[in-house]
Amino acid sequence: MTGSLLEVIALNVRDAVAAEDGGADRLEIVADMSVGGLTPAPETVAAIAKKSALPQMVMLRSNAGYGVTPEELEGLERDARVLADAGAAGFVFGFLDEEGKVDLAATEALIQAVTPLPWTFHRAVDNAADVQAGWRAVRLLPNLATVLTSGDPSGIAAGLPVLRSRAEAGDAPIILAGGGLRPHLVPPLLDYGVRAFHIGSAARSSWSDPVDAERVRRWRDLVDTI
Repeated sequence: MTGSLLEVIALNVRDAVAAEDGGADRLEIVADMSVGGLTPAPETVAAIAKKSALPQMVMLRSNAGYGVTPEELEGLERDARVLADAGAAGFVFGFLDEEGKVDLAATEALIQAVTPLPWTFHRAVDNAADVQAGWRAVRLLPNLATVLTSGDPSGIAAGLPVLRSRAEAGDAPIILAGGGLRPHLVPPLLDYGVRAFHIGSAARSSWSDPVDAERVRRWRDLVDTI
């Protein structure tokens, strides 16, 4: 890996190959970006594993919100085992309860299901009723690799103060900055000590278009300007 980690959302094999050609370090594999990404089919993960050497962080999410029912959680636990066998290198998940607090019971149950693989807590933390309390809760969870965060539900432009405060609190090594990431936002994030970046729509013309290797290459160059 080069100076910074660059993760690119991939929906299929074509996206994965283009992301790798552009210099990405890691993939986030999802389905249905119209609702922010849901659990993909194991066949998708297996097909990507045959064509790309990049690690696949696979989404575990059953609905468009950040909550999970007991039945959905059981399904996600089963999905995790199947997806790991298909080639997942790690997983992306995280839940809030009805009060907007981090749902520790649900999240810890899924951590246990995916162990020993690493996992990312996704942008549910940005939507917590108390974002700083959410961060404190997430920070204590076991086997956490990164936190995919924009600092604010509307995106990184509004969330820079939160990301700066988390970096100053010592969380820069686990911040995976994503959600409305734009080129002009990268320099301040690098100044905060953030070294991991996540792009989705920025790697393509639209969600109906495939990942563009040249766009990924420009982001590769940008995040490496340390």
